[in-house]
Amino acid sequence: MTVQHTGRRGLGFIGRWGILLLAAALLLAACGGGGGAGDAGGGNAGGSGGSSSGQADEIDVAVSLQYSEVMVFWDPSDSFSNEIMAMQNMYETLLHYDPLADDFKPVLATSWDRSEDGLTWTFHLRQGVKFHTGKEMTSADVKGSIERTIQRGQGASFIWDPLDRIETPDDYTVVFHLKYPAPLDLIVSAGYSAYIFDVDVADEEWFNAGNDAGTGPYTVESWTQGEQLVLTRFDDYWGGWNDPRQWDKVVFRIVPEAATRRQLMETGQGDFTYGLPPEMVEALRSNANLQVVETPSFQNLLGMLNTEKAPLDDVRVRKALAHAFPYQQVVDHVMQGTARPARGPIPYGMWGHGEDLPQPGYDLDEARRLLAEAGYPDGGFSLVLTYTAGDEVERRAAELYQVELASLGIDLEIRAMPWEQQWDLARSPDPQQRQDILLFYWWPDLVHPQSWLDALFKSQDEILFNLSYYSNPEYDALVERGVAEAGLDREQAAATFIEAQRLLLEDAAALFIFDQKYVRVTSNRLGGYADNPAYPHVVRWYETYNAAR
Repeated sequence: MTVQHTGRRGLGFIGRWGILLLAAALLLAACGGGGGAGDAGGGNAGGSGGSSSGQADEIDVAVSLQYSEVMVFWDPSDSFSNEIMAMQNMYETLLHYDPLADDFKPVLATSWDRSEDGLTWTFHLRQGVKFHTGKEMTSADVKGSIERTIQRGQGASFIWDPLDRIETPDDYTVVFHLKYPAPLDLIVSAGYSAYIFDVDVADEEWFNAGNDAGTGPYTVESWTQGEQLVLTRFDDYWGGWNDPRQWDKVVFRIVPEAATRRQLMETGQGDFTYGLPPEMVEALRSNANLQVVETPSFQNLLGMLNTEKAPLDDVRVRKALAHAFPYQQVVDHVMQGTARPARGPIPYGMWGHGEDLPQPGYDLDEARRLLAEAGYPDGGFSLVLTYTAGDEVERRAAELYQVELASLGIDLEIRAMPWEQQWDLARSPDPQQRQDILLFYWWPDLVHPQSWLDALFKSQDEILFNLSYYSNPEYDALVERGVAEAGLDREQAAATFIEAQRLLLEDAAALFIFDQKYVRVTSNRLGGYADNPAYPHVVRWYETYNAAR
């Protein structure tokens, strides 16, 4: 999934700050909101929300401060990036998954069952659910949504590989027939490629114009690329609007500069943000109007190595680069203890994680030996590393790495790029035109090792997120075997996935840098917030409320 993913998802798009302020002012006027943060009756984010008096005609507006573009993909079939933060409020899936409790919550499905052989799953749908288009959802929409996603073959559509066919015996029953046993409850609750939408209006061009066709509690009001997205409540939402403190609107504002995001949070002009440098977070802990929320995550930072471009097409050079990375220094001084050095691509706490996998570790002597063996005893070459503009963690990690490589005679050029440009460069048809190293984050589309092992390293004819351009038939076969095993024997599948990760480490396909803890800053106005690592950076705004009212 790249990406803050942040990452894939490390999407940066620097808008003009003056226009952002103007847009916020216009939104305030349009909403008829109460006073600003300094007004006695306010309690509003940047003056854009309702007040604490609780009058029924007031508008409650929450403000989420992002450091990069939110809407990378608009088509729910294609979604595979930052837009998860908004999409999970516009669209819904059959179930939601809580990985910490290992439990499922009914959403568009109210009940479900599985055959003993794991090949047939039956879901009974919630009745009376309306799309934002006004049409009522039926089993035909569930079937059509999934079949369209598979047909388009974008995003995380690979999660549907086990599916053979879908039957709809009536308007509110959906039967999935699988080719092999698979955890379909995980698949239908995935953060990507499992959205249900009105198939009658599903058109890529229509979606990309800033339209949505979901069943979620919020729908699109406006979007200005690189500046902000405004969602407004869907009055016919099946869950109802029973708490007057629920948010009427949610504004995603793009503010690339960490210092500016901090200032906005301190002055009451934001309700949620993340991606602040650790020292900023520490400074905010003493602010009585803010909360620092730390939660487990399944997100990690990787450095994708261009295996198709010299000198990184030599595994000895890639291994040398892996030994030159200052893993512990980044964890201690950049992350200030809110992460741990990674061991392969599957993060700590996820099933399929290999705690005993041999992480290369920082060792400049070994790096020099490998470089000399590869014909570069004094280094003598230059590399280009790209990272997402606005991500202070990536920038600082890159600068520490630059110092270590310089001691080996390797010149590292560091380029900060908006994610769209970074990703375009990474997918250049000519490998020689691509970067040498790409820093980005990954998080799960579904809580399954396949999310990392398939999307990031399995051979791809058309490059999407295999940005190491790694191709190994033995590795591909192991991943496919693990996926097939996962439906009935998770323990055996985990062993197979660990074996696949061992190959990645032997081939030094990437720098596996750290597994991180999520650290978010929220305003005291944001009541009811609870994080779920299966849906990274998602605030389910419908489940939160204006605690200042």
